[in-house]
Amino acid sequence: MENSSRRGFMGKAFGAVAAVGAVGSLVAMKKSWDPLPSVKAAGFTTLDMTIYKEGELVTEKWRGKPIFVLRKTAEMVAKQSEDDKARDIVVDGHHYMVAIGLCTHLGCIPAYYPEEEGFICACHGGKFDFAGMVTQVPPPRGLDIPPFKIDGSKLVLGEVGPEYKSMKESGITL
Repeated sequence: MENSSRRGFMGKAFGAVAAVGAVGSLVAMKKSWDPLPSVKAAGFTTLDMTIYKEGELVTEKWRGKPIFVLRKTAEMVAKQSEDDKARDIVVDGHHYMVAIGLCTHLGCIPAYYPEEEGFICACHGGKFDFAGMVTQVPPPRGLDIPPFKIDGSKLVLGEVGPEYKSMKESGITL
């Protein structure tokens, strides 16, 4: 009788140790699937829109991609068509062109020419205006707009806000 009770205890003890080991293994596997904190942090970039000067292009970085930020002058805004204005991001009453700085043709980085009022891609001669719209092919579409959310005078890249959702739904960006 004493032997069977001992055997039962050993079976229960082994089962408990196996269960704890299985739970520990599952937790470790789940942690290995989650992105690292550094990767999560790289997914969001916050831009203080008050630091940009009118008419001056600044290249920021988000997820390893160049992001063009251009605070437009009143003359630039006045020259724009309604389609171009729909691509503007308006923060505190100022119009900005914020776009991923990669040509939609082959991924080259177009250069900004203020005197030409736009961007020229040297690889195949594609041109974009200062709203990011194609003015000379081969690019198939305008410069892509990264997901963004307006938070006061800041722009959070990588987070989807109502303004970006609206642009996506109306086909302004992919």
